[in-house]
Amino acid sequence: MSLTRMQVRSLSALVVGLAAGLGLLGWLSAQAREHELAARADRRAVVRARMVGDVVARTGGFDQGARAAVAGVAAADPAIASVRVVRLDGAVLEASTVASDSGDRAPPRRLERSEKWLYDLGQELQAARATNVEEGAARKDEILLAREADGRRRVAAPIEIGGDVAGLVHVEVVEQPAPGALPVAAAALALAVPLLLFFPLNRLAGDRRWLAALLSSLLLGGALAGFAWFTTRALVEARRETARAVVDLTHDQVAVARAGLPGDQRPYDVAGWDVDPLRRPRGLVDSDGHPDPAAIEREAAQVQTWALRRAVASTVVALLLLLIVALGLEGAGAAILRHRVAYTYATPALGGMLLLVFLPFLYGLVLSFTDANIYNSNQPVSDIWVGVRNFRDILTDVAIRRDTPAGRVFNYQNFYWTLGFTVVWTVTNVAIGVSVGLALALALNTPGLALRPIYRVLLIMPWAVPNYITALIWRGMFHKQFGVVNQVLLILGGDSIAWFEHPLTSFTAIVATNGWLSFPFMMVISLGSLQSIPGELYEAARVDGATRLQQFRSITLPSLKPALVPAVILSVIWTFNMFNIPYLVSAGEPAHATEILITQAYKIAFEQYRYGYAAAYSTIIFVILLAYGTWQNRVSRGTEAL
Repeated sequence: MSLTRMQVRSLSALVVGLAAGLGLLGWLSAQAREHELAARADRRAVVRARMVGDVVARTGGFDQGARAAVAGVAAADPAIASVRVVRLDGAVLEASTVASDSGDRAPPRRLERSEKWLYDLGQELQAARATNVEEGAARKDEILLAREADGRRRVAAPIEIGGDVAGLVHVEVVEQPAPGALPVAAAALALAVPLLLFFPLNRLAGDRRWLAALLSSLLLGGALAGFAWFTTRALVEARRETARAVVDLTHDQVAVARAGLPGDQRPYDVAGWDVDPLRRPRGLVDSDGHPDPAAIEREAAQVQTWALRRAVASTVVALLLLLIVALGLEGAGAAILRHRVAYTYATPALGGMLLLVFLPFLYGLVLSFTDANIYNSNQPVSDIWVGVRNFRDILTDVAIRRDTPAGRVFNYQNFYWTLGFTVVWTVTNVAIGVSVGLALALALNTPGLALRPIYRVLLIMPWAVPNYITALIWRGMFHKQFGVVNQVLLILGGDSIAWFEHPLTSFTAIVATNGWLSFPFMMVISLGSLQSIPGELYEAARVDGATRLQQFRSITLPSLKPALVPAVILSVIWTFNMFNIPYLVSAGEPAHATEILITQAYKIAFEQYRYGYAAAYSTIIFVILLAYGTWQNRVSRGTEAL
């Protein structure tokens, strides 16, 4: 059976989409399963370490009883490869099951120089606990876990006596997790079914490209939905298995603890054994060791939510590839071969743009959908994914002002206040730059103007000096006590002004600084365009009796438009994102009232350390500027002549 060109293209698009979607989804599923199995081993290692810590604490912590208890625990659980107990006061190794800690090196003894890392771990745990208690919130890890290449887990947990961290227990656990496997059989089925259905369904499309693309998209979506259902079910079941494995181990560890302290029949608070790195119980079991089915299902639901997002993202990527192949790029391969020399020269630039622009942009876009901050930056994206919560928090907070008993209070850190201030800042600066630059360009274009080259050099100097240097100079000029601006005001009989203590005067200071920096660019653009206007047009206008104002409106402005409109668009974007001036001159004073969006995003990221929230802020800035540039270019049609 021969295939038409349209059918070949639709089949190729379907194959490309299936390969991309199934490959990405399968790889993500394997990675997620591998992560789940590793997390299972981590949690079981923490349960063992917490159990050992409780046993040691019951002995009083640091005596012969602790050494006997540690030896009994290690003998009762073969997965516990070694246990060390360190007392921080005096840096003493109190107990150890490591083979080398015998004979002359048998505990109790002071830690040797090569064992200083154990003391450092104890100091880190002690400091973390003190910080969390002082701040009243769990912020620093109180359980330290390291994975070794051979599958071993090394867990350091604090030993608390009288509410204080007096030492640590360092437990080495041998439990090798199974590697994540690719769901090959399910992927093969998801690939074969849509290909078999393609031929009978494609007859309905005929030569209609849009219908063929729609049918291929439906087949692709159905295949990916079925594959996503299979992999999601497998991941959810793996999380349930993790929960059951942790619950079973918790029960088993009670017997191990009894083996360490055979005469102690007091109940253990096993709910505190399965904890996160901040020592917060995960809630799978209660203090008596009874499992909580609702908590197990909550953990499974978290995996299901993440798997759904993963499936949606993979489907979107696959559909985009399908539509690109099905609806366009039919001659892309031939065009690349035909113009291979040009593409060869352009490849380094394209590679640089990809690495330096597009990849960081995509990373920031992904980051905007997470709760990334300085404390969870080492966690995978799936664990800190919050969806559109950052955007919702930014865009739905409209409380710019509120009435209090002390009067009306403005929230200067509100997004809409900052957006409004940024718009006013941008419009004011662009208006100053365009008007002053155009006026100076008209003056410099006057025929027979003496010393014109000197004027050009002097007027372009503000643009040539690095703007951060200019910003620092102008900040000094607006200093309340020593600034030259206030000195001039005093000479003229005025009063000294605290420029950065009121929003209006602070705004005036930064606008004056940026106006000084912005007019040379507009002057250069306008002057170049003015000099390209034929003089015959003005001569003909004068012959017809046109005034200077009429010549300016009918000849000068239309001739300047092709160069001035793109320059204005660039100036708006530059001013909208002009970081140095507001940050260095006013620093947002007073009370963040003169922040613009970009400086606010910077401070959210590097002063509050809310990286995900700042990335969402930056994404909104990008969307605003993209919408403005598209609208301005379409309305003005100023680049059509370029």
